[in-house]
Formats: sequence, structure tokens, C-alpha cells
Amino acid sequence: MAVYTQQTSYIKPILIQLAALAVICLLVALWQREFLAEVYLRNQLTQVGWFINGGIVLLFLSGMYQLVRLFVSYSGEEQAIGQFLDNVDNGVDPEKGLVEGTIILRRYRTLRDLHHRRSPVNHNALAATLLADESSRNSFPKFVQNVLILTGVFGTIVSLSISLFGASNMVSTVTEVGGLGMVIHGMSAALSTTMTAILAYLFFGYFYLRLTDVQTHVISRVEETTATILLPRFQVTPETVIEDFADIIRAAAALVKRLDASQAQYAEVADELKELLVSYRDEMQRNSASLEQMIELLREGFRLQDPQR
Repeated sequence: MAVYTQQTSYIKPILIQLAALAVICLLVALWQREFLAEVYLRNQLTQVGWFINGGIVLLFLSGMYQLVRLFVSYSGEEQAIGQFLDNVDNGVDPEKGLVEGTIILRRYRTLRDLHHRRSPVNHNALAATLLADESSRNSFPKFVQNVLILTGVFGTIVSLSISLFGASNMVSTVTEVGGLGMVIHGMSAALSTTMTAILAYLFFGYFYLRLTDVQTHVISRVEETTATILLPRFQVTPETVIEDFADIIRAAAALVKRLDASQAQYAEVADELKELLVSYRDEMQRNSASLEQMIELLREGFRLQDPQR
């Protein structure tokens, strides 16, 4: 008996990598907290750096939350495929133990319904539909990946604008000390926003690529299961149509035999009823003769005159 289930998980190592890198980044941040505090918190003449860096971090965390949700979802899909293959391998109901809404369960029910309706199965159309449906789940992570690096550019432009504003004040007023501070603050904000955007883009971009790998892996397993297990079971071919037609002919022949047997039974019942009616008629005739004899005896006993005479 073949064992179809893939024993090793493809998604769990990615989740472990994500957790490990998150812990490493947190430890590095604690190690370099003085440097980070100097860059991000101290000597901030305006709130521009905080707002832009806060927006970058918020966008990054939102995207990572969606990535983790998708990883967990596809981990469930991977387990559902393994459970489905185990059910097929053990000869039990393929739907046993599967969570409603999983890809493999929806594919199995679709093929089963098409088979019951004797409709041809277009595997390419099913695969294209599944790919389009799953690709639509990447809309927000793809948006975050494309926007993260642009937020760093935006922060750099805004910060350089602040620096130019401070430089213009220095040019207009030679004794203006605040202008120099504004220039330094603008350059610091440009550095911090660019650094934040680049680090977030690198971290998020790597796991976004791993998400696309996970999607490809899950979809490929579903299509492999469809091609190797489900299609041979549910595909409507000329051979299956001929077999179904032969089954119909055999069923019709068996029905004719049962009808012949029923007709024979009906004929036997009719013969029995005929014999019963004949015997009943003879019995009635005997009873009628006996009744006439009794009437005649009574008439003679009571010396009654026959009304017919």
C-alpha cells in the first residue's frame, strides 16, 4: 500500500525562521539601544521623524501580521492535504477529519459534484481558478512591500526639506544658531527614516518571497493530488461512459427478469383465483340444491302447496 503523505512540513521551518529573526532583531535593538535612542529619540527639534518612522513601523507590523496569518493558514492547508492523503491511503472517507473550507476539501467536492452530473473535468481551468483565488490573498502584503521603500524615500525628501529650511535661515541670518540645529536635525531624520525603511523592507521582503514559495508549494500539492488521485476516480471518459451504459443495460436486464418473475407469480395467483372461483361456484350450486331439497321437505311436512303449481 502506497503512503502518499509528506511527513516533513514545509511551512513550520519558515515560521521558526521568522520567530528566530524577530528575537535576534530585538536582542540587537537592546544591545544598541543607546545608538538607537540617539538617532531616533534625542535632539528631535520637530515631530517629523517620529511621525514618519512611526508610520513605517506601523505599516511594517500590519504587513507582518498579515504574513503570519497567511503562513498559519497555509500550514493548516498543508495538514489538511496530509490528512486527505492518509484517508485515501487507509480507505476511509476522504472528508474525515478535514476542516471546512480547506482547498483540498473544496477541490474534492467540486470533482465529486461534476462526476455525479457526468460533466467533463477541465483540470487546467480548476488550476487557473485556484491560482487566481490564492494570488488575491497577497494584495495587502504586496502593497506593503512596494510602499515600504517609498516611505524611506519620502522621509528622506521631507527631512532634506527641513535641512534646506534650516540652511536658508542660516544664510539669511548669520548669527542664527537654530538654523544649524535644524540642518543637523533634518539630516538625522533623513538618516533614521531611510534606515528604518531599508531594514523593514529587507525583513519583510524576505518573508514575502517565502510566502509566495509557500503558496506555490501548497497549490502544487493540491494539483498533484488532483492529477494522481482525484482525476482517475472522478474523470468522465468515453470508457467510463461505456461502463456506465453497460451497467444500465445490466440493470435493465435484471429489471426485465424481475418483471418476468412477477408476471409468472401473477399468472399463478390468477390460476389459483380461477380455481377458487370454480370451486366456489360448485359449492354454491351444491348448497342451492340442498336448499331446494330442504324447502321441499318442509313443504311436504307442513303440507303446503307449491306456489308454482
